[in-house]
Amino acid sequence: MNMLFLIMFYFILILFLCLFLLISIITLSTFIGQSIGNPKYPPVKGTVFHQLINFKTLFHYFTKIAQTSPTFRLLAPKKSKIYTCDTKNVEHILKTQFHKYSKGKFNHDTIFDLLGDGIFAVDGAKWRHQRKLSSLEFSTRVLRDFSCNVFRRNAVKLVRVVLGFSNAGLAFDIQDIVMKCTLDSIFKVGFGVELNCLEKSSKEANIFMKAFNDSNAFVFKRYLDPLWKLKRVLNFGSEAALKKNIKIIDDFVHSLIKTRRELLSMQKDFSDKEDILSRFLLESKKDSSNMTDKYLRDIILNFMIAGKDTSANTLSWFFYMLCKNPLIQEKVAQEVINVTSTSQESNLNLDEFVSNISDATLDKMHYLHAALTETLRLYPAVPMSGRTAEEHDILPDGYIVNKGETVYYLSYAMGRMPYIWGDDAQEFLPERWLKDGIFQPESSFKFISFHAGPRICLGKDFAYRQMKIVSMALVRFFRFKLENETNDVTYRTMFTLHIDHGLPLYATPRCDVAE
Repeated sequence: MNMLFLIMFYFILILFLCLFLLISIITLSTFIGQSIGNPKYPPVKGTVFHQLINFKTLFHYFTKIAQTSPTFRLLAPKKSKIYTCDTKNVEHILKTQFHKYSKGKFNHDTIFDLLGDGIFAVDGAKWRHQRKLSSLEFSTRVLRDFSCNVFRRNAVKLVRVVLGFSNAGLAFDIQDIVMKCTLDSIFKVGFGVELNCLEKSSKEANIFMKAFNDSNAFVFKRYLDPLWKLKRVLNFGSEAALKKNIKIIDDFVHSLIKTRRELLSMQKDFSDKEDILSRFLLESKKDSSNMTDKYLRDIILNFMIAGKDTSANTLSWFFYMLCKNPLIQEKVAQEVINVTSTSQESNLNLDEFVSNISDATLDKMHYLHAALTETLRLYPAVPMSGRTAEEHDILPDGYIVNKGETVYYLSYAMGRMPYIWGDDAQEFLPERWLKDGIFQPESSFKFISFHAGPRICLGKDFAYRQMKIVSMALVRFFRFKLENETNDVTYRTMFTLHIDHGLPLYATPRCDVAE
């Protein structure tokens, strides 16, 4: 018994000493050789461990620092991590010196388990290949018409879901239902599959969606956790949960690819398919050695995070802003009424109203476009992103970037900076985007929500069309208010800006819905 006790004691002691040694090595490598205090380098505002301490409010943490230091760094083992809200720096790394910066090996390794070799994770030939194919797809009239029809059909379904809650006097989670709406849309437009999450509860789809959202959060946390690779080897904590979620995601997506491939093999007219996956499957016939099922899986998940999360999150924050600013909600509603010429109608046919939302109609919705853009300014779908220096560089503000260091641009913080947007930067003001009632865009290096430079988002117009169609349908038929005005609404820290714990709303009808 005493021998067993001694063995256990020495085992624990050795484990403790190893852990102490590991922490010491990490600590020393964090502070040694980092040019602390050298004015040629961005000022040091802490270490990456401060990110873990402030993880739940990470984007607020960065915002507070950036108010006095537009460019700063946090010390990390071996290298610093640089953060900037300087618009000239953003233009420098995303456009002017694009060739000097890449996603980098660290970024690729960090997100590979979830996004693989998809367009958001790769550089070079793989990025150019996917960019070219995606650009061709998004420019086709077939995809534009097909996607608009899908958006309109799902907007009708969404209104009917909200009507059910409204008639019953029940609150509902707007984020949950718009997430289901955009999930239905991206699966139909992207992969030719009808999920019908809005109309029926699909257990398989719900499991997939939860696994995808949780994986999003787990992978993002890797950027802040220097021990994540050790946890992955030990299959411990969040890494163990991530592994299980990735298995769920892979099984779902590979089943989707297999089913779609079998369906297409039975159809003669393979060359004129509307959904994106079918077009990529056509491409895989030409280049089967590179366009493997694994590669298709990666492409699908990158489209997923781009097509589902960004639109759903923006719509969720948009309705939060409308509830916090009821006068703006009424201005949006009045524009919908005026543009669609439905001001005298108290009994509207839902299907007819939505089917009449044409491209010409959407183009006239300047105030709605401004309100959605203002939402994205304050609540960007991707709150931060970055590029890794492939060689030594000097930023426009004069600070040195060493080879291998990553420069992160802070979209969430940038939208709140008075030195970018003026003293009213924290206020929700759609009017800042209008001149004589006409929407006026800003520089993409100032308004960075859709990225900028050669990697600017190809799906920008695609996203705006979906968000405007859904918004017009919901705001024309309902007034919205928060279930609880005193609740603190905040985000869940992950790649995309989800509202933490959802957003419960009440909806009151503006008019009767005619069948």
